[in-house]
Amino acid sequence: MSTTQDRFQLSPQTRVLTPEVAGLAELLTALKAGQSILARPGDAPISPVLETKQWLYCQSSGSTGYAKTIRRTPQSWIRSFEMDRERFGLSSADVYASLGTLSHSLTLFATVAACHMGADLAMLGERSPRRQMRELLELKVTVLYATPAQLRLLLRAGPTEPLRQLRLIFSSGGKLDPATRAALAALCPGATVQEIFGASETSYMTLAGPDAPPESVGRAYPGVELRIADADAAGVGEIWMRSPYLFDGYEQGQSAETRWQGGWLTIGEMGWIDAAGNLYPKGRRNRMVTVADRNVFPEEIEAVLMQADGVEAAVALALPDVRRGHRIVAVVQGTAPARVLRQLCRQDIGDHAVPRDIRHMEALPMLAAGKPDLQALRRLLEVE
Repeated sequence: MSTTQDRFQLSPQTRVLTPEVAGLAELLTALKAGQSILARPGDAPISPVLETKQWLYCQSSGSTGYAKTIRRTPQSWIRSFEMDRERFGLSSADVYASLGTLSHSLTLFATVAACHMGADLAMLGERSPRRQMRELLELKVTVLYATPAQLRLLLRAGPTEPLRQLRLIFSSGGKLDPATRAALAALCPGATVQEIFGASETSYMTLAGPDAPPESVGRAYPGVELRIADADAAGVGEIWMRSPYLFDGYEQGQSAETRWQGGWLTIGEMGWIDAAGNLYPKGRRNRMVTVADRNVFPEEIEAVLMQADGVEAAVALALPDVRRGHRIVAVVQGTAPARVLRQLCRQDIGDHAVPRDIRHMEALPMLAAGKPDLQALRRLLEVE
């Protein structure tokens, strides 16, 4: 079985308020037994695994390619549970909730955190946004974990009485746009929104509270060291980190962008850090393209598009172009006019980053992790 230092401490205080969720019984059984846990997409996403040392396995979202199975120790998560307890006063008196499913690492993190704290737990990923809103109120949820896309769907569910009991919202899995932040402040007047920047491999990298510069993802999470390697003239380079929250390695699959060097890890994220220590990510190196001999990060374009009124979701894709190297095609869920979106990109980034084609869709294809399915969108564009 597992060693004591690696084992999750499952509090007997935790009550599961939504017990019908597939995979939850298996998760609780594995935690109690000190077994390794494998989380993967499917109808029953959690499987206990008998090993001599306890591990936690989960899959990356696979938004840009094949999903990889990530291996980490329980202690790498427990350290962040304890840090959050200290920073935010979390306790067994809280009621945790997530808007995703157990196959998504953010939901798995929230679920195990609640069990570790002894807090009540509501898993709302299998509900409609309207029902999610109702149960957040009825179950008196105080701590919520969700992706920006899930939060936007929740806000679209229609008017409701304010969620005054909600005191802390953790958003992760994409940049949280100012309009969504403002709408959350109106819906949850007593809640502090904390934007987590990280990945399945890294867990926390930075944390952005209400005082962080809007374009940044905040400063390094306690215990995390960040540095920029091979910066260009604008200070943009590859982000490297060293922390106690990092994963152990890939159990299945690999990524050329993920590299270790003397205890430091990079996953291929590019960005820069200001004098106050705030991180400004530009995007993944493997998504960076050249347009008219200028580097373009599709994620940066997506963040600009999300600032426009009437945009609910946005994806920027780079397609080959003989003359310019690449051309940018934007796919937008919402009603913002194309001319407004082009002007925003021209104003905030430059002419080279203006999408040559902007398509509007009623609903973007989404992954179970609550992120746009980039591969599905690319296939749709290629067959046209």
